[in-house]
Amino acid sequence: MDTGVVEGGLNVTLTIRLLMHGKEVGSIIGKKGESVKKMREESGARINISEGNCPERIITLAGPTTAIFKAFSMIIEKLEEDISSSMTNSTATSKPPVTLRIVVPASQCGSLIGKGGCKIKEIRESTGAQVQVAGDMLPNSTERAITIAGTPQSIIECVKQICVVMLESPPKGVTIPYRPKPSGSPVIFAGGQAYAVQGQHAIPQPDLTKLHQLAMQQSPFPIAPSNQGFQAGMDASAQTGSHELTIPNDLIGCIIGRQGAKINEIRQMSGAQIKIANPVEGSSDRQVTITGSPASISLAEYLINARLSSEATGLAAN
Repeated sequence: MDTGVVEGGLNVTLTIRLLMHGKEVGSIIGKKGESVKKMREESGARINISEGNCPERIITLAGPTTAIFKAFSMIIEKLEEDISSSMTNSTATSKPPVTLRIVVPASQCGSLIGKGGCKIKEIRESTGAQVQVAGDMLPNSTERAITIAGTPQSIIECVKQICVVMLESPPKGVTIPYRPKPSGSPVIFAGGQAYAVQGQHAIPQPDLTKLHQLAMQQSPFPIAPSNQGFQAGMDASAQTGSHELTIPNDLIGCIIGRQGAKINEIRQMSGAQIKIANPVEGSSDRQVTITGSPASISLAEYLINARLSSEATGLAAN
């Protein structure tokens, strides 16, 4: 390990943000959090992990550089271990490199790339790691992802060099950090269970399953028999239909919520598209159109009705 970096004035407090997939994070946290606890204790770095209901999560390492690089190398070792163990049952002969993504303010990417790409070329050549700076910012942020791939040693060296550049040219203006969104993934219902689709995986969603079962029992609308096709799971989106509801103007607010929070929640939970028509002059009602698969329509209707009934009982109580 090159101590020259530390002696060269890098022994300061640093923050590194890593962007990882849920599965990788699960491995870093370990059973009952043992793995991440060990990393915190042995490195002395602060390690924070963002909310768990997202397909992507942010791991923030903060502390003195020595502590951070220790924590960082422990994370890389863990990822390397996972690749090795996945290789034992695989027929592939060549081992894939460890790949990591770090998140940095877009305003610092220019310094990292250098004039005509000279800085990033120098980092690639001196460390032997592959480094790619994303062209676009991450959604709803002013940060970009930098993907680094290679051997554990080359990645550690590469991140050190990136940290040096970032310390030399601090971010300009206000940085809006990237926050991964909860999976707005499609929800499918199969065999009475709800699943969220993430990439190739269907992840059981017990909370949605409960709602779905309630919706099936209480839905005031008959569910189309084509719902049986849901056993196949993925063809669910093919059976789209639409349904219209009429809602009194004075109750529409409780369904939309503050800045659309409630309606977005209903959209996300049900997987249906919900359009609320503009108020029509002379009418005291608003038209709401729900589009989606039979199950998602019924779930959206159930959630809307649940909101209306809780609002009605709330009004009665006042």
